[in-house]
Amino acid sequence: MSVPEVNTKTTADKTSVVKSGSFVQENQKSLLFIAASIVVMIFIYIAYLKLYLAPREVTAANQMHVAQDFWAKKDWDKAINGDAGYPGFKKIITDYSNTKVANLAYFYLGTAYLNKGEYRQAIDNLTNYRGDDNMVAAEALGNTGDAYVELKDLEKAETYFKKAADKASNKFLTPFYLKKLGLVYEAKKDNKAAADAYKKIKTDYFDSAEAQNIDEYIARVDTK
Repeated sequence: MSVPEVNTKTTADKTSVVKSGSFVQENQKSLLFIAASIVVMIFIYIAYLKLYLAPREVTAANQMHVAQDFWAKKDWDKAINGDAGYPGFKKIITDYSNTKVANLAYFYLGTAYLNKGEYRQAIDNLTNYRGDDNMVAAEALGNTGDAYVELKDLEKAETYFKKAADKASNKFLTPFYLKKLGLVYEAKKDNKAAADAYKKIKTDYFDSAEAQNIDEYIARVDTK
């Protein structure tokens, strides 16, 4: 007569359930405390957003519009440092850190420094921009590439123009940065890569402004 086999898996499962139940019972107070702490932290975070951060966003936006006007007029020094009681982008970033407005100020400030020829400062600020707007993000990456070109760092310029073209993903900015990427490749004597960048403009963005005379660029690198 054969002896029935014991279902060890089922036994183990039951033991696990018992142990789990025992753990919950033994640590019920601690678990309730942890759960209550999480709820409190969520409420504190919501209160922080509504009562502290939201008003700061409004105040920062109201403060920054004058700096934006200076920026639009290409008055870079006043855009950076402010004027007549209104802060520039530097102070906006300092006074309203952790706001969306301060994040956008990094883009404006970096671009202002780029136009002033202060390329390291431009890079520091442009690379701090963390916005969700693809157009602005692409411009921040492209402007960073421009700064690296001015610093003769073609490797990093290539990296940032690639990122800018990918990030933009539209018929306006993508061919613009592809053309810059092609010029960087030419400067690096990588004529095949330059031709590929130019040909991508011709095939994928044939109705862009950059495509209108792109055959000249393709012919130039193909003959080298």
